[in-house]
Amino acid sequence: MAIDGKVNQQFIANRLKLSRATVSRCFTNHPGINSETRAKVFALASRLGYSHLEKREPAAHRRVATRLSFGVLICVELPSFKHTDYGNPGQELLNGLSEFARAHKVRLDLHFVRPEVLHLNEPSFSHILSSRRRVWDGVVLIYPFPVSVVNELKSRYPVVSLVEQYGAQPLDCVDVDHYRGVSRLIDELSALGHRRIGFFTWRYPVEASWALRRYSAFVEKLTAKGLDLDPADVINVSHRHPLGADAAQAKALERTRDGVTAWLCAADHQAYDLINHFKKEGLQIPQDVSVAGFDGIVRPAGAPLLSTVQIPYCQIGLIGGKRLLDLVMKRFDSNQHILLNCELRAGETLAPLKPSAG
Repeated sequence: MAIDGKVNQQFIANRLKLSRATVSRCFTNHPGINSETRAKVFALASRLGYSHLEKREPAAHRRVATRLSFGVLICVELPSFKHTDYGNPGQELLNGLSEFARAHKVRLDLHFVRPEVLHLNEPSFSHILSSRRRVWDGVVLIYPFPVSVVNELKSRYPVVSLVEQYGAQPLDCVDVDHYRGVSRLIDELSALGHRRIGFFTWRYPVEASWALRRYSAFVEKLTAKGLDLDPADVINVSHRHPLGADAAQAKALERTRDGVTAWLCAADHQAYDLINHFKKEGLQIPQDVSVAGFDGIVRPAGAPLLSTVQIPYCQIGLIGGKRLLDLVMKRFDSNQHILLNCELRAGETLAPLKPSAG
């Protein structure tokens, strides 16, 4: 426990097995601290309710400070963010933001927000904003937020979203080139002889537009290659017939037995769970069916190395910080969508089509 039962820097240091000096230097963006350590300290501090911004210089001296402050809002339940079975893309984004913050002497004020919160006047958001609305110079969003929250934040601050585009919403975003990634995966599957390829995704509390973009790229690429697409081989894209994870996996198994020879999953964590389901049902991966993902996260212990594309999360966080700094300096600059390249990561879950399959 911390002294007097309070969360302080020594308490954070003990939890992360770091020195008190290291934690203090993280909060002051000391150049000797690496970005990954700094991001982990920021994330734990937020989970524990400790705000280093509240420990700054006395109010009488604040107006002379020139350091900028960015709010970093993560739309996820804390247990989901800390879930480590499939790696943590959010933490990697924070690593990039932390690297930017150190280089540009920007303070990061990180908070987790529940996906069901729809407006800034709801208690959880009001608590975050009440004492900081005059402190933040801009806001970075991580993971999909309700559009209502995005619009309300935009009316107050310059905002940049990381790996989430909001369709018709004029919002700056740093993302991956979804089409390029999907295109490389389809080319790989096609070269292996696969002609009947299914698309698999999950339903989420907040609509995952990234999954729809990957599906759009999937349809475009299949059309360009002259491959047919059976709507029955597309799982959980339509809003009309949403399936839970178990039902979606059962449907994928049914379509596989009907002749689908390869599945492209909208995300790696979906692919790993689908592979586990197939194995329990007696299918061998990739001998009986090939499975590809999209993200490049660390594989779970004991799982085969997934064939996927690697998203440069750390670079996205770094460029997102730079873009927000540009917006702070030029508040009404034209909106930009910055798309980064992603490379194919060869794995163990794709194989040539069996002569008798399909």
